[in-house]
Amino acid sequence: MGNVKVFDHRVAGTVARAAMICLALCICAPAAQRATDPLDQYNVVWTSPSEDSSGSMPIGNGDIGLNLWVEEDGDLLFYISKTDSWSENARLLKLGRVRIRLIPNPFVKGAKFEQTLRLRTGEIVIRAGEEARAVVLRLWVDANRPVIRAEADSRSPFGVEVALESWRLQRRQLEPHELHSAYGLVESPHPVFVEPDVVVGAQQNRIVWYHRNERSIWAENLRLQALGDLVGTMKDPLLHRTFGAAIKGHGLLRVSDSALRSAKPATRFQIDIYPLTRQTDTAEQWLKQLDGQIADIERLDEAQTRVAHHRWWSEFWDRSWIRISGGKDARAVSRGYALQRFINACGGRGAFPIKFNGSIFTVDGRRKVDRTVTEYDADYRSWGGPYWWQNTRLPYWPMLSCGDFDLMQPLFRMYLDALPIAKARTRIYYNHGGGFYPETIYFWGTWVNDNYGWNREGKPHGLSDNRYIRREWQGGIELTALMLDHYAYTQDKEFLKTALLPMAETITAFYDQHYKRDDSRRIRFEPAQALETWWDCVNPMPEIAGLKSILGKLLSLPENAISENQRNKWQRLLDELPPLPTREVDGETILSPAQTYATRRNSENPELYAVFPYRLYGVGKPDLDMACRTFAHRLFKGNNGWRQDDTQAALLGLTDQARQYVAGRAVNKHKESRFPAFWGPNFDWIPDQDHGGNLLMALQTMLMQTEDKKIILLPAWPKQWNVEFKLHAPYNTTVEGVYRAGELVSLKVTPQSRAKNIVRTNQE
Repeated sequence: MGNVKVFDHRVAGTVARAAMICLALCICAPAAQRATDPLDQYNVVWTSPSEDSSGSMPIGNGDIGLNLWVEEDGDLLFYISKTDSWSENARLLKLGRVRIRLIPNPFVKGAKFEQTLRLRTGEIVIRAGEEARAVVLRLWVDANRPVIRAEADSRSPFGVEVALESWRLQRRQLEPHELHSAYGLVESPHPVFVEPDVVVGAQQNRIVWYHRNERSIWAENLRLQALGDLVGTMKDPLLHRTFGAAIKGHGLLRVSDSALRSAKPATRFQIDIYPLTRQTDTAEQWLKQLDGQIADIERLDEAQTRVAHHRWWSEFWDRSWIRISGGKDARAVSRGYALQRFINACGGRGAFPIKFNGSIFTVDGRRKVDRTVTEYDADYRSWGGPYWWQNTRLPYWPMLSCGDFDLMQPLFRMYLDALPIAKARTRIYYNHGGGFYPETIYFWGTWVNDNYGWNREGKPHGLSDNRYIRREWQGGIELTALMLDHYAYTQDKEFLKTALLPMAETITAFYDQHYKRDDSRRIRFEPAQALETWWDCVNPMPEIAGLKSILGKLLSLPENAISENQRNKWQRLLDELPPLPTREVDGETILSPAQTYATRRNSENPELYAVFPYRLYGVGKPDLDMACRTFAHRLFKGNNGWRQDDTQAALLGLTDQARQYVAGRAVNKHKESRFPAFWGPNFDWIPDQDHGGNLLMALQTMLMQTEDKKIILLPAWPKQWNVEFKLHAPYNTTVEGVYRAGELVSLKVTPQSRAKNIVRTNQE
């Protein structure tokens, strides 16, 4: 907190020139000097094998992921996952597990072993065995194509065996302790079955398998929610979805339908795996498309594809960074930041958004249910396949400052694809325009069945049985806010036209038409709720703060971007909003969850939505003291999982609290998992993407905050932390600098014309 002063641009100019000279020297330096790459300090290096999948290491290309581990005295294993492998029950399944056995075995107990996740090149390298018989394995998922490469080299000839291991061998009913992984069907009147995979027989020197949905819950889901008329007008996104892969390699011969073996020992083997998801009328069509995909990839120059893979990862890491040194916990925070961003990149470029409850990196294990320890397979994840907005959003907000705009597209695409359903249900349920999204949805945009309620007798359309999310609709407002920021950062006019404005029109029309006005012509949000915590409210903070935020930004769009009718409509709606709710505590005014509210049901702080995500209060803004008092009086405190106290503290300039929260979050990993950025389960599952997303967002917000064209540096940055950083800001801007010993010693703003918008908070 404290006063704000403009940064001395004369210093900035001098530093920028020095930085440019340094950059030129770096570019001219030989490639061998990459050994000093500062990113290498965050590589994960293990010098012993793992016991089981809890010791797995992640790798991926944004759509295809591996959980990889080596067993002592055993083999190399990995699960294969994909962002679009949705089952007939709308569960996100693994494709399968692969076992690679080397002969002789280099992983014998006591032998030399080193396994390294190389962040810069997006690959895992394993060195194992003694001297001449040592083997080097390199595994990577091509950043640009759907293929997994597993390479093994040695000075001495060796043999290899490859096997597919599937646990979905026959149709079986989910056990009670597994049903939470089929969230939405827990209370189903029908048994919930897992269908078996198909291993294709008579394949010439390759393994091919798939899972195919010959049934689907989609049509029943729509009919349950009075949306049956849409069934004939839309394509079922689950039915006939087929996902699987082929495994092959030069010199590998068929042993069985699910195993290959080297024809003879050699000093090098390469195993290639080709995953594919498609909706096809027949399984034969899927197989034909798989063959076509393999042929397309095999026609490419493999050396060039490797170079392109390395280039993608190097350019990804060069987009942005935060590297902290000095002071307690600095390394753990920096490493957590880098590794979480890596996990985002591994699972964030596919057909669907990142699953908050594990991304594509869930594994098998054990959990306690009602005092009984039960086993679960790698398809299990608590809270199953649906998307909760309050959870799903958290990996995405920090992508703005990271410059990872490509990773944001699956989120926007899912909600935009569901816009027709959002509009249709609004017309059917409420007979007015606009559209809304429930808090919890299947990826096609409807309530999940359990939440909506299976027995609809005597109940009005649209009234969900689940009270926690019955009127928890403000996610559409926050999605619009995120889209507005995406446009502010990228200035992408096509995105503005085809994504932001259609969403904004739909969401604002819903709130305009859904609620009555009071005697003063103000909107009265009733019946309403404040998130999941306060069910029976009048005028909840998230809706009012959210609409106030997005309407102001919509009205600030370029004149030629919106029509006069839109501008008049949004201005009227803004004028009709009630004031932000407040209350008195110890004779002082603080923000309130709602104008009126009753019994607490969950543990969120809705009043602080005026700070984050809607940023009406913060450093350099009016009434900062009131917002800080609100933060101090919040009912629920914490820095794990989806709790966003770290970011809110940073936005309010509360440096010490933000530092403590972030430092604690960075070391709060899942105790049974070996990988240092497998967080959770907290409120959800492992690895918990909310936990990691909040870590990224809080650290960025401590370092830099933006408001329109203003860029505030170091608003909540501790003096004891030295930092090198590069972050993105609105208007296609990057800010790169070094802060050391309490001084900002270098700064480079691109484009240079944006340097005049830099503001630095007074740290004295």
